Amino acid sequence: MAHDEEQELNAVLERLRQRFTGIDPGAIEATLRSVHQRFEGNPIRDYVPLLVERATTSELNRTAAG
Repeated sequence: MAHDEEQELNAVLERLRQRFTGIDPGAIEATLRSVHQRFEGNPIRDYVPLLVERATTSELNRTAAG
């Protein structure tokens, strides 16, 4: 993974931790990393952090509501 992508994912993780304060920070990170793995092998990396953020937010919203 490129250094820039990792930095962007860390920023996404921080935003999600601030948004989902009722969910364990470790669970948020685990969800983010799991979602990120779905994009492994995708040659176009420009939008991966955005896609990961959207998918992780969706999963965390379901967790928070459930």
